[in-house]
Amino acid sequence: MMPAHETYDVIVIGAGAGGMTAAAVAAAEGLRVLMIEKTAFVGGTTAWSGGMVWIPANTKMKEAGLSDSITDAVQYLSSTVPEPANAGLRAAFLARGPEAVSYLEANTELRLQPVRAYPDYYPERLGATAGGRVLEPVAYDGKRLGKAFGRLRPPLPEFTLFGGMMVNRLDIPHLRRAGKSLRSTLRTARLMSAYAWQRLRVPRGTTLHLGNALAARLYASLLARQVEILFSADVEDLSMRGDRVAGVVIRHGSRDRLIASRRGVVLATGGFSHDASLRKRYFPAGAGLISATSTSGTGDGLRLAATAGAALDTDATSPAYWVPASLFRRADGSRGVFPHTVTDRAKPGVIAVNKAGRRFVNEALSYHEFVLAMLRDGNGEPDRPFYLICDRAFLWSYGLGRIKPFTRNYRRYVASGELVKSPDIAQLAAKIGVKPSTLAATVAVYNADAKEGRDGEFGRGSTVYQRHLGDAGHKPNPCVAPILRAPFFAMRIHPADLGTAIGMKVDAQARVLRGDGTPIVGLYACGNDMTSIMNGNYPAPGITLGPALTFGYIAGRHLAEASAAPPRAADVSA
Repeated sequence: MMPAHETYDVIVIGAGAGGMTAAAVAAAEGLRVLMIEKTAFVGGTTAWSGGMVWIPANTKMKEAGLSDSITDAVQYLSSTVPEPANAGLRAAFLARGPEAVSYLEANTELRLQPVRAYPDYYPERLGATAGGRVLEPVAYDGKRLGKAFGRLRPPLPEFTLFGGMMVNRLDIPHLRRAGKSLRSTLRTARLMSAYAWQRLRVPRGTTLHLGNALAARLYASLLARQVEILFSADVEDLSMRGDRVAGVVIRHGSRDRLIASRRGVVLATGGFSHDASLRKRYFPAGAGLISATSTSGTGDGLRLAATAGAALDTDATSPAYWVPASLFRRADGSRGVFPHTVTDRAKPGVIAVNKAGRRFVNEALSYHEFVLAMLRDGNGEPDRPFYLICDRAFLWSYGLGRIKPFTRNYRRYVASGELVKSPDIAQLAAKIGVKPSTLAATVAVYNADAKEGRDGEFGRGSTVYQRHLGDAGHKPNPCVAPILRAPFFAMRIHPADLGTAIGMKVDAQARVLRGDGTPIVGLYACGNDMTSIMNGNYPAPGITLGPALTFGYIAGRHLAEASAAPPRAADVSA
């Protein structure tokens, strides 16, 4: 279908968290909104994510009795994001983030709740908190979307159970204790029965959590406000009226069509993670081409903005947000990318080694810091091998990569080469191309300390954040246990990105800027299309979605407040 109208108040390009927020806010303010999405689904990478939203001093944490202040947040960011660049954007984020949360909860379907125990990534820094700055979406019943549920991007299958059941972080301990605890067994039975009932009607579970719930709630907000969404459509160009952006030229099927915008256009296309030429230009050589993001992020927004004279901010400390990832093939032949965020690296009984067979990092650091260590160790060498090493006790208790805990039959993972198995460390080393004596010595040194609950080399488990990611039931150190029980396993990991940090320069109103610092009237950006307000640093969970929602909100409100006279169709030229 083509758009129903020739002219809209606002056009939003890209249906991720930032774009949907901007569209929902503009619509809530009474504007006619068109959203253009190049794929067949809403949600973008958000729908695959953990859905965490970092907003310091938010009202939800205050209601939960958790203390925080903007002063503490400023102090924390001053050490974790020390560069002066984008200080004004960070100030706008801190000032308006709580406002955005309150507005969205009052005017849209978005509902968030504080995660009481989720520390900032550098908890030893002044101003850090142990939880509450991170908000997560309240679970959502996908049946409420009706037929539109099919337009919500499904979660990655590797993060679901039994072919499509989502679980939240509080369910996981109960699933692990099913059969051992009456309470956990009953909770697991309720989850399973609800899922079985849902599958009688739809292809996957409808109880949504994490990023899928966040995307679903924003999508429901668009539907409630009659936001028109054009799927599977490409924006060919921006339309200009003098020096202002006044619409877009779209390609839908084989036809081009000019759609005018009275107030402005919002770019929220997801960055450029899947554009090989831009990665080669801005990413370090050792980063390779692997991304854990939606394949739709190919730099469309950046290219469109360039035609209007937009400036690109390339001064980020890191050009992307990083995560170690393992690769595999799904049953349908597609390549899978599993991001090793929080499920395995920090658990007791696994280590990471480089191509020499030596540890190179504290495995319990944030995923971003972990990959920075990979890149430093690789020294620019492309496709440098790194491995996670564990024993059968670890694999059974915690899983590894997409291999879930309590997996009895892992032969298919070994047969495909995704998982390397050997009866002893020396043979494991030989299979992964590492000198056996070196890997044996690495494991021996680690084990000697681990038996006493220590990590003498890297201090794993030394902060509240690291211990949070470990196994609280394992004593004395939730992050450290020896690697002893044959057989032994290795899984190759690669540097991958969770999103780009290089983007368009914007001002505190989310307006895209020219090289001379002046705003391009009618052009806004949010999400990964705008520059990283953290300059490519990663101080806490949810520091991409927090700014995405905040600046999407800011863009929507500013568009609603804009007083520019609407352009006549005859005045709009491609």
